[in-house]
Amino acid sequence: MVEQYRGRARALAGAAFALVGVVGAAGCTAGAGASADDRNGGPEAVREAAHVLAGAGSSRARTAMTMATGGTRVTIRGTGGFDFRRRSGRLRVVLPPDAAGAEEHPPITELLTPAAVYMKNRGANVPAGQWVRIEPEKLSDGNLVTNGATDPLVAAELLRGARAVAYAGTEELAGARVRHYKGTADLTVAARNAAPQVRAVLAAAAKGFAGPGVPFDAYFDAQGRLRKVREMFSFANKGQTVQVASTTLLYDFGAPVAVTLPPLADIYAGTVE
Repeated sequence: MVEQYRGRARALAGAAFALVGVVGAAGCTAGAGASADDRNGGPEAVREAAHVLAGAGSSRARTAMTMATGGTRVTIRGTGGFDFRRRSGRLRVVLPPDAAGAEEHPPITELLTPAAVYMKNRGANVPAGQWVRIEPEKLSDGNLVTNGATDPLVAAELLRGARAVAYAGTEELAGARVRHYKGTADLTVAARNAAPQVRAVLAAAAKGFAGPGVPFDAYFDAQGRLRKVREMFSFANKGQTVQVASTTLLYDFGAPVAVTLPPLADIYAGTVE
């Protein structure tokens, strides 16, 4: 989807997008009074984010990406849920008019599964009502940004490559007190340490982005669950380095998440622009 926007957005923005995450938290508290466990246990807690989420079962999710170049800013938002044990989820992704041209684009439904991403209302030359099936490991970015929303579990698995992790204090986030950690994740290390179903996806991203380092801000609640993560990516486009920030917010743990794959007859078999 972002690949599609890169072409269409040239008329709007005249260049590639720089994406900035938009989901924020307030009320930062200085880390001076933090416990030694918060400061010293942080790196391992960050790297184990995906494992802890699998234990939590499922949650609701909100995602956000903001595309900006020059004075132009375009935001893509997603809402839905994810089952971390089944490694599947459903998101409703809303595009602003400028992201898809002059006319408003209907919301896109994304079904996230271990093997593929299914998208309905993708646009381009895909007939209305039909789905597109995409294999993330075949995308140059591992689908971390291409479809406008990062798979919540892949975002957590990326943290397995966390390094130089620093404790940044506590904050209030969606009614919960959370610990804030900052650092950089190495995509190559993350791919090596990730769950088998995600290794190929992160390996593709390690090759497709400008470098393996992904700066991040991660927020964990008292149960050690990842509540919010903001990750910054970089890729080259026509001689320019484009910055991409993806933010995922997780809440309402235990909420049921139903994912039903589309029938084969409803999956578009033609070429996708």
